[in-house]
Amino acid sequence: MYDSVGLEVLSRQECLELLGASSIGRLVFTDRALPMVHPVVFALDGESVVLRVPEGSATLVARDTIVAFEIDEIEKDLSRGWSVMAVGHVTEVDDEASLERLRALPLASRPHGRVDHYLVVELEVLTGRRIP
Repeated sequence: MYDSVGLEVLSRQECLELLGASSIGRLVFTDRALPMVHPVVFALDGESVVLRVPEGSATLVARDTIVAFEIDEIEKDLSRGWSVMAVGHVTEVDDEASLERLRALPLASRPHGRVDHYLVVELEVLTGRRIP
């Protein structure tokens, strides 16, 4: 299926496969009524995006809110590429059993000597497009 501008519409499964093969995305949230976009390292866990966020990060204001999350890969000449966008609720994981499982995910982080927080974005809306 194609959209009105001729881009291929990706299925939910295709979007999840692209998310599973990526590790850097953009988290879009609101901070003091202003839109913010932060690059983040993430891992896919089922149909949720998991973020590992250091203490003190501005990204932590996204807790308990609705956010957008986006990944893409597009050639400079626009000859090939794709984009996946999701919208969902963010929650911080704080129970030890869940944290232990999330710590095992392949989430890179820079050594910073502080506590990491694990945020989970439930993928409620998931859409994608590909340049045919």
